[in-house]
Order: sequence, then C-alpha cells, then structure tokens
Amino acid sequence: MATDLAHLLAGHPLALAIALAADLAVGDPVYRLHPVRLIGDALHWIENILRSIGADGYGGGIALFAILAILSLTITATAMMVCLAVSPWLAWTLHVFILYSLLALGDLLHHVWRVERALARGDLDAARSAVAQLVVRDTDRMDAAACRRTSIESLSENLTDGFISPLFWYVLLGLPGLVVFKVVSTMDSMVGFKTPRYLRFGWCGARLDDAMNFLPARLTWLLVGLVSVAVPGCSARKACTVGLTQNALFPSPNSGWSEAATAGAIQRRLVGPVWKKGELVTDLWVGDPADQPAATRDDMKRASAVIIAAGIAAAALAEGVLLLLR
Repeated sequence: MATDLAHLLAGHPLALAIALAADLAVGDPVYRLHPVRLIGDALHWIENILRSIGADGYGGGIALFAILAILSLTITATAMMVCLAVSPWLAWTLHVFILYSLLALGDLLHHVWRVERALARGDLDAARSAVAQLVVRDTDRMDAAACRRTSIESLSENLTDGFISPLFWYVLLGLPGLVVFKVVSTMDSMVGFKTPRYLRFGWCGARLDDAMNFLPARLTWLLVGLVSVAVPGCSARKACTVGLTQNALFPSPNSGWSEAATAGAIQRRLVGPVWKKGELVTDLWVGDPADQPAATRDDMKRASAVIIAAGIAAAALAEGVLLLLR
C-alpha cells in the first residue's frame, strides 16, 4: 500500500497533460472543497488558535506553516489511500483532479479577458470592477489604458506563482511538493503583509514564498525571452535585457522577472501611476524608455500570446522531465 501510494503521489506526465488541458479549456473549478479554499479556512482557524495562546510572533508563523503543511499533506495522502482502497483508477482520477485544481493559468487568462471584453463594449466601470478582482489598488482613477496595463502586469506576475512554480514543484516532488507550495502561497497572500499585525507572524510565509518562487521566477524570465522570438511584434532581446536589468525595481525579489520581461517582450512600458487608498504609492514605469506605455487591445493580445506561449513551453518542459523520470 505504501509503495502504491508513493507511486500515485509522484508526478505523472499523463495526469499533467489532462490537468493542463482542463485548466486551459475550463479554468479553475469552483466548488466548496477546493484545496486552496480548504487551506485558507484551515489557516484562519489555526491562526486564531495560535494568537489565542500568545503565539503571534515569528514562532507562531513558523508553527502555522508546520501545522498547515502537515495537515494538508495528511489529508491529501489519506484521501488518496481511501480512493486506492476502492480502486487504483479512482485514486489516479483524484490525483488528476487535485492537480487540475491547483493550476491557475487558464482561469487567469479568462479573467483578464473579461477586462478586455468590458473595454471593447465601452463599459469602463465593468472593466474597473474586473481589475479590482486582480489587484489591490484604487481602480476608480483608471482609464482604459491603465486597466489594460494592470491586467498585463497581473497576467505576467501570476504566470510564475500561479503556473510555472506549481509545475516546478509538481515535477520535482509530485503532489506533496505542489500541495506544500500552495500552502506557502496561501500563507503569503493571507498573512504575508508588512503591517504591525503580520510583520512577524507573516514573516515565515512571505520568506518561504520568496524561496519557493526563486528558481521558477528566473525560469519564467528565460522562457518569456525564448518564446518572444516566435510571437509577432515581440522582441526577445528586450525581454531578456529588460527582465535582467529592471527586475530589481519591483519590491518582490521574484515578481519583477516576469513583469519586466513581459514589458520588454511586447515592447511596451508597464505599471505607471498606482494609487492605494487615495495615495500615490508609485509612478514607476518598467520597460524600454523608448517604448510607448501599453494601452491598446493589440497590446493585450500580444501580452496574452507571450504568456500562453511561455506557459506551453513550461508545460512541454515539465512533460519532458516527467517522461525522462519515468
């Protein structure tokens, strides 16, 4: 049983191919027992317990990760064992469904294009509302160009932590690696804030997220540069140079690699003025200074093509590695 379970938890090329096809075709499945939702609910419950006993500093954040990771892995392994006891095919189907649930490129693409469809029909309010579900910014100041730039930024940033990082950890450590990555990613999004409440308690999640995205972020930069050779209107040279020289302009050690590379690839500047709670927090522009700011539907189409191509390249690389390992 233990050997069969280990085999079922390991990365599988056919399982990945099916999960990728479902993600791109349908997007993220919406259901009550979605793994990320369960991790989030458990995180909130464990956080309350830890804070109630005074464990609200660095140690509490480390304990949060340890408990949440062990709980998530135990539930995953138990569910697989129960299914395996019924049928190996049922266990394999559960593997595919968990994998599909934890890949997010298709859903992100669908959401970004909701912004574009709203702009295409002249509904700026709907576009701003859709953008507000992607980023934590003041959207009431955004014009159509700013909505498009923000969508491209979100798409490029999430290419790393929503798709390539999950692929990386799935190939390396199978479902357990993917589940732990999602635990860390959820911790970073829920408690990884530089506020008095979470500065110490959220430190563990934020630093682990930086560590687990470190190599995938740089792989994303390389892939964006490589695929830009084949995307009309894009520049592989700018993707590589802008990504390499301007990634440090971003506060995160990882997000800048994919965002700056995308700006260079589509030959458009990104970011621009960003407002939060009525205050201007940055007016940074990323990209070749000689390029125009991203503003048009064509810019969105070109950015989407680059992201899709990079995602396909990453998936092909992951499939190749899994086939070799098999």
